[in-house]
Amino acid sequence: MKSTRTKDCAFTLIELLVVIAIIAILAGMLLPALGRARQKAQQVQCLNNHKQLTLAWIMYAHDSRDRIPFAAALTPEAEPFAWVKGFGNFDGGNRSNWDVDYDIKKSVLWPHCGQAPGIFKCPSERSFVVPTSGPRKGQRGERVRTMAMNAWMGGYGTGFERGPGLSGSTWRLYRSLNDLVDPGASGTIVFSDQREDQNGYPSLHFDMTGWPDKPEQTQFTDDLLPFYHGNATSYSFADGHSELKRWQDKRTLVPIWKGRNQWITVMRQPNNKDIRWLQERATRRK
Repeated sequence: MKSTRTKDCAFTLIELLVVIAIIAILAGMLLPALGRARQKAQQVQCLNNHKQLTLAWIMYAHDSRDRIPFAAALTPEAEPFAWVKGFGNFDGGNRSNWDVDYDIKKSVLWPHCGQAPGIFKCPSERSFVVPTSGPRKGQRGERVRTMAMNAWMGGYGTGFERGPGLSGSTWRLYRSLNDLVDPGASGTIVFSDQREDQNGYPSLHFDMTGWPDKPEQTQFTDDLLPFYHGNATSYSFADGHSELKRWQDKRTLVPIWKGRNQWITVMRQPNNKDIRWLQERATRRK
């Protein structure tokens, strides 16, 4: 009987190229979907961090006869009553950038935070510093705080007339939960994401110029808006809920500088409906 001989199985060059092309097409289809899924997961985590931080803020107020903490402290006397102290930048010698023990664990909100320093940060904001001291000296690490508080919530502990962008003669500076009657707790922003190139004071100024009847005067002053969630920003409100706001005006999306600070004084953007949205949720006339 003749024995049969099994032919060697092998890919031809054309077959190999076809397989590679199919893999490339599948990868091209799957990678954007994976990217969107990752972005969605980070959005959900960020919104949860906002919610947890705001619940800590509410519990602090309940323990303090409804008085709310300052949005930042411009004097040493105000520091014990600010939601967190410290000034962020890209200086590796500044412990506020990288050491949770330095500011975050000394925050007046910390006893209500469930020992979770991660809630002070948006997971999509990945800016970093290189510490010049401590156990992580010389090792690149992410900054530990990327959340900021609405400056109209408590102000800076210096009275109504002092502090970046605040004017006591026109706009309401909320001092307690009882003050939140207009626009109400569910309509007043407490915490916001913060841009890496403007992560200085732990407060965010919403400029009220032009509100409510002169939209041609709208402008940004001191602070620009972050947009780490697909041209959107996470916010939390005084009733404890959080939400994602997607921006509609292209002028709002001022490019973010990577690895360095960008400071502005005034950036005029007449009739910007995104600024109007913020104004409606920041404060009210007295």
